[in-house]
Amino acid sequence: MNAAGLLALIALAAAAFWLGRRRALSLAQGTPGAARPHSRPVYHGHYAALCCSLPALAALLMVLAAKPLAAESPRFAAALRAALLIAPLAAGGAGLAFALRRIGVALRARSSVERALRALLAGCSALAILVTLGIVLSLFFEAARFFELVHWSEFLFSLKWSPQTAIRADQVGSSGAFGAVPVFAGTLLITAIAMCVAAPIGLFSAIYLSEYASPRARALAKPLLEILAGIPTVVYGFFAALTVGPGLRALAERIAGSGLPLAPQIFGSVSSESALAAGLVMGVMIIPYVSSLSDDVIAAVPQALREGSLGLGATQSETIRRVVLPAALPGIVGALLLAVSRAIGETMIVVMAAGLSARLTANPFEAVTTVTVQIVTLLVGDQEFDSAKTLAAFALGLALFLITLTLNVAALLVVRRYREQYE
Repeated sequence: MNAAGLLALIALAAAAFWLGRRRALSLAQGTPGAARPHSRPVYHGHYAALCCSLPALAALLMVLAAKPLAAESPRFAAALRAALLIAPLAAGGAGLAFALRRIGVALRARSSVERALRALLAGCSALAILVTLGIVLSLFFEAARFFELVHWSEFLFSLKWSPQTAIRADQVGSSGAFGAVPVFAGTLLITAIAMCVAAPIGLFSAIYLSEYASPRARALAKPLLEILAGIPTVVYGFFAALTVGPGLRALAERIAGSGLPLAPQIFGSVSSESALAAGLVMGVMIIPYVSSLSDDVIAAVPQALREGSLGLGATQSETIRRVVLPAALPGIVGALLLAVSRAIGETMIVVMAAGLSARLTANPFEAVTTVTVQIVTLLVGDQEFDSAKTLAAFALGLALFLITLTLNVAALLVVRRYREQYE
């Protein structure tokens, strides 16, 4: 449908609203002592607009559904182009005539409009659920195809990850190795480093903003802190790759040459790409998530609890430590779990700062990889979706989905379980 037809539909709906409202106003201003309309005139206008626009949209969808047949016949294509404009306008006009005829004193326009809005909201909710269900089913079926080629025990418990397959059977790595333990270990290592940065800084920032900062300082500091959440992750990746990684390597080389015991063994092989560099920058990135959510939870603690503690002689720090934080603890735990989910799903920072090496190690100075990075690596370029290499991405995606879903559900259960104790 072209822009002219769309504008015509919008104009028709606006005209229907105006005519319906005007007709209801004429009824409201009728003979003194006569029965007044059930609903306000604005609801009659919305009722007329709905009766006009819904048939028009239905006619438009029916015409568009027949559009693939236009390629078979030029005459049918010309008729279809005309129908794209005529059919919606005709259906909308018929709906408008029906609405104007029904508008009267007894018409419950408000109830009809509210039912239509309720159906629209329910449809949007159902659409979100169906999209989520479609994503889960697509991951599940593709992961099932992968587990037909690779046993699930090898995927979950093997310590070797090398999904690259060779063209000929006599080449090295022709069968591939799909042990996901090093990939999940790298994910957990980087996430742990990130949370060691984000959890204390974000929580202390939330305590300062909600309990100590003046209104002027809060109005200045909170937006500046939340700017971090709006920075693209690729910018964080550049910062980690060009500044933090080389800086950590230079610092490690200086420590290794300082003559300290065991310093050469620990800091002698630090590269620019490391889990520590990616984790530190990722921790900075998720500080606003912890800070904002914790700030909202702490501010929601009833003021009566603070006043009661202060009235009993406790200092402000004792009140925060023994009253406010225990009351806000469920929400803080939920904020931390949501931040963990955000860290697990990060990709760009790890790609640019931690490398692609699937290495099973607990040393933060070594290069590692994560689940999301491997998914991107496996699906880059032209791929055949019948090989174990490509299908492994769906198995990793399903595992990552289950992990993040578990964390989100745990956060919701913790918040819901203890929320009512302090309301």
